Amino acid sequence: MTRLALLLVFAVLLMGQRDPILVPEVSQHEIEVRQGFTGTELLLFGAILDPAGRAAAQDYDVIVVLQGPSQPIRLREKERFGGIWINAASTDYRSAPSFFAVATTRPIDEMVDERTAAIYEFGTRYIQLSPSGAIEPTEQARFSAGLVDLRSRQGLYREDIGGVSVSRRVLYQARIPLPSTVITGTYVAETFAVRDGRVIASALSEVEVKKVGFEGFIAQTSQEQSLLYGLVAVLLSVGMGWASSRFSSWI
Repeated sequence: MTRLALLLVFAVLLMGQRDPILVPEVSQHEIEVRQGFTGTELLLFGAILDPAGRAAAQDYDVIVVLQGPSQPIRLREKERFGGIWINAASTDYRSAPSFFAVATTRPIDEMVDERTAAIYEFGTRYIQLSPSGAIEPTEQARFSAGLVDLRSRQGLYREDIGGVSVSRRVLYQARIPLPSTVITGTYVAETFAVRDGRVIASALSEVEVKKVGFEGFIAQTSQEQSLLYGLVAVLLSVGMGWASSRFSSWI
């Protein structure tokens, strides 16, 4: 009987130590890009619950990371030579996120150490890039910093420290703007619950960005019927060139 009681107490203690559950959601699971698209804003929200579905008994920090489709990219440095700017050193990356945004409840270094931040990409300085071929660490750091700076100025990379609000230990929300220059594809939003320097729980949501209307038809045709798309593009170029020359001769 004593052994059974000890087992029951141990089971209760284990249940009390179980990790919380994240229930994430986004305001739009599908974003349609039409002519004149000027960007939009995503609301990422959800709940932090205990395993029984009740409000979490402890306070947790929340970090939200939104990443767009990865793509290869070539970076070039500019050098001033003889009064003009020319292309100098360059490097290629096999993959770099086309969009990257982080929103947090507090400064990142107050929640986790640098190693944890690097593992989970908690910030633009921790974006995991894949260079093609060998590259010196100092040179890679310089090019990576240049890429982050360029895309930050374009609104494609961003950090919003304090951008996540948590209400009554349960509901969290963050707003992340998407500029008009975002590319189409699947965007992944990952939410993390953090406590005592550790990631306790995580959950994923996806958002599909796609072109619709005439732009969508052109994009789909270029991918599914590339030969036809190429022929039509050539014919249109020739036709416009001919029309332009005829118009010039009339003036």
